[in-house]
Amino acid sequence: MAQETQTKTEAHASSPERPGSRAGKLLNDFRFDRVELAGSFGDLGTLLPIVVGMILINKLSPTTVFLSFGIFYIITAWYYKLPVPVQPLKAVGAIAIAFPGEITEPVIGAAGVIFGGLLLLFSLTGIVDRLAKLFTPPVVRGIQLALGLVFLRKGVELIVTKDLFMSGVAGHFPDSNINLILGFIVFALVLLLLDNKRVPAAIAAVGLGIASGYLLGGLDGQVLALGPTSVRVMSFSLHDLWTAFIMLILPQIPLTIGNACVGTADTCSVLFPEDPKLAKAKAGSFAFTMGLANLPAGFFGGVPMCHGTGGLAAHYRFGARTGGAPLMIGAIFVVLALVFGQAGFTFLTLIPNSVLGVLLIFAGLELCPLVRSLKANEEYFVALLISGISLAVPNMAWAFGIGILADLFIRKAKIKI
Repeated sequence: MAQETQTKTEAHASSPERPGSRAGKLLNDFRFDRVELAGSFGDLGTLLPIVVGMILINKLSPTTVFLSFGIFYIITAWYYKLPVPVQPLKAVGAIAIAFPGEITEPVIGAAGVIFGGLLLLFSLTGIVDRLAKLFTPPVVRGIQLALGLVFLRKGVELIVTKDLFMSGVAGHFPDSNINLILGFIVFALVLLLLDNKRVPAAIAAVGLGIASGYLLGGLDGQVLALGPTSVRVMSFSLHDLWTAFIMLILPQIPLTIGNACVGTADTCSVLFPEDPKLAKAKAGSFAFTMGLANLPAGFFGGVPMCHGTGGLAAHYRFGARTGGAPLMIGAIFVVLALVFGQAGFTFLTLIPNSVLGVLLIFAGLELCPLVRSLKANEEYFVALLISGISLAVPNMAWAFGIGILADLFIRKAKIKI
């Protein structure tokens, strides 16, 4: 009898960890394999065009930018244990790239400080939770559909452009359709490998993109210096702070509340139903982590950052299911920032526009079908109104505001469509 008990004990000790054990829980929270790694690359189509543009045009330090993203990704992975993304603020990025004369490095840093401070205030006072009540299911689905359609449009634009590289390098075949041809090839490759666990689609796309970028002359005239680039503490004048608030923060805040806070929380609940980790994936929590990351990053001139429903869909579409994906891409960014510096930035600019466009398209295709959860015609009306306006106006905040007002009016007046 004693021998039988000892045998059972030894068998139990040598068996894999049970799901309820601490080690089993850690394995559920963080997975590290090629599929999770592929998912970590899924959001590059959203992140790189804005970040590369701001580094090149607004003269930001690659080390500061990628170190900020890396640290924020690692914090996000540790706290949420879900493939929650870290993205540049889209309105801020678009305005900064369009007006480099006015949006200088100190102004961008000031925007990060103001943005971080406001989000911490909104989170700690509960204002985010009160604002979240304005974002009903049809409004949230409209935001998700709008972002999906914007991703599709931007992805197609990146594929059909004749510019092969974001860095401005002409490559070996200027004025040719090589970018378009490469886009078709990568699109077909991703379709074939979309559910392939052995060769994940995003890894194949990024790998093919970097290899083709190198062969097509993406390194011509580029700097390959190792080591971190210069990092300095920003000093802000009153003019910098005012310009940042008026030109960058005011257009961004409605987008952040609707997409990065409420939209991300909703998408988490859709993609990971009944997951206990959803207890942390709330609008107020997302506001808090964004504020916590942006406040210090702004003092060093980092790109203002956020979470986002589109990035979450992109990570998920290409295989990410745990906190392992943000942890891996965060570690990659930290290494690029501290070890490779300018060379790491150059390495990322080897990925052709068309490859980033393909990643964006598939991220958009993950978001658009979420609208099917709506039931009433009135809900579809609000969602389609928001997405339609978003495609017509440069600032999506207008679409969100009009959609919220239309939704309130329809519900209060009990209108049937």
